[in-house]
Amino acid sequence: QPSLTYGKSKPEPPQDFVPAHVAFDKKVLLFNAYFKQTLNESDKEYYRVRPVKIYYYLEDDSISVVEPIVENSGIPQGKLIKRQRLPKNDQGEHWLWKDLNVGNDVVFYGKTFHIYDCNNYTKDFMCSEGIMLNPPEECPPDPYTLSRKEPQHSYVTPPTFDKLKQFIDLDRQVLRFSAVWDDRNNMFGEMRPYTLHFYRVDDTIEVREQRQPNDGHDPFPVLIGRKKIPKSRSSIPSNFPSAVMEISEHEISDWLTEKDLRVGETVIIMDRPFFLYDCDNFTQSYYQQRYGLTFNRVPVELGERKVEVKREIPPYNGFGSPQDSKQNCLSLIAQPPKKDVMKMLENDLKILRYAAVMVSLSSAPALL
Repeated sequence: QPSLTYGKSKPEPPQDFVPAHVAFDKKVLLFNAYFKQTLNESDKEYYRVRPVKIYYYLEDDSISVVEPIVENSGIPQGKLIKRQRLPKNDQGEHWLWKDLNVGNDVVFYGKTFHIYDCNNYTKDFMCSEGIMLNPPEECPPDPYTLSRKEPQHSYVTPPTFDKLKQFIDLDRQVLRFSAVWDDRNNMFGEMRPYTLHFYRVDDTIEVREQRQPNDGHDPFPVLIGRKKIPKSRSSIPSNFPSAVMEISEHEISDWLTEKDLRVGETVIIMDRPFFLYDCDNFTQSYYQQRYGLTFNRVPVELGERKVEVKREIPPYNGFGSPQDSKQNCLSLIAQPPKKDVMKMLENDLKILRYAAVMVSLSSAPALL
C-alpha cells in the first residue's frame, strides 16, 4: 500500500477540542469511607464509627464528603465538607482521583478517612485508566449502635401455667379461717380473735380483726394487709434494706400457701402465732374435695365476754319538763332537747277545738 510507504496523501483533520467540563460533565466517582470520632466524656463508649461517602467530581477535581443522615441519632449529619478542591499538603498540591484507592487513608482538613469500597462506575473508570483497585473491605460496626440494637427474639414454648386463666377461674375464691392470737405472755396481752383470708387467685393472705364493741382497742380492723406472706422472715439477707423496700420473690422463694393452713394448727405470720380454730362452709368443702380433709371446730376460750348493760331511762323526777330530765340521762353534759321539726311542719295551723260547760259542785242550778 502506498500509504504505508509514502504516508497519507491528505493529512487527517485534527479532532475537535472538548473541554473537561463537557467531557466529564456529571461523571462522579463515589468512594465509601469512614472515620472514627474519639469520645472523651462518655463512660459507655470510647469512639464512634461514622460512615461517609466521598464524591469526586471529574470535571473540576473537586471533592465533597457527605455523611448519611440517621434519624434520631443526636449527631449533626449530612454534608460534612462542601464541594471544593481539597489541599493535599503545604506545597499547594490537591487531591486527585489518582490518589484515591480502596484501603488507603486520606486526610481532609486534619480528619482521617479510611476508604473501604467504591461503586461499579468508579471501578470501571479506574480500571480504564490503568489503576488497579485493592479488594473491598468491611466497614467496622459502631460499638454504641450494636449496644442499642434489640436482641433477637427467642421463641420459647410458653409454660402451661396461665395467669389469665388463673384469674378467671380463681377470682373471688377466698378461703376464710377463724384464728386467735394468744398474746397473754406479754404484759396486758390477751386472746384476740382474727379472721384470716387466703385469696387463691394470687396466693395472698389478709388478717382482719374481729371487732367487738367497747373492747378497749384502737379501731384498726386490718392487722395485716393483703400480700404474700413468707414462711420465715429470717431467711432474708442481712444487707436487704427492708425499711425502704418490700420483700419480693428475689429475696424469698418459700411463701405460705393453702397447704400450710389447717384447722387446729398454728401458723406463724409476721412472727405472730395464729391458731386456726374454725373455717367457713366454702373452705370446708374446698379442702374436702381437693385434699380429702375434714375440719372440725376447735373450742377456744377467748376470755370473758362483757355483758351488755341494757340502758333504762329512769322515771320523771319532777324537775323541769320530761324532755329536760331525759337529756340528763343521755349525756354527761345536758343539751337542750331537740325540737321535732317534722311534727311542727305536719301539725302547723292545726287547732283542736272543744265545747265545754262548767260543772258546779253546789246544789244551785248550773249557769248556761
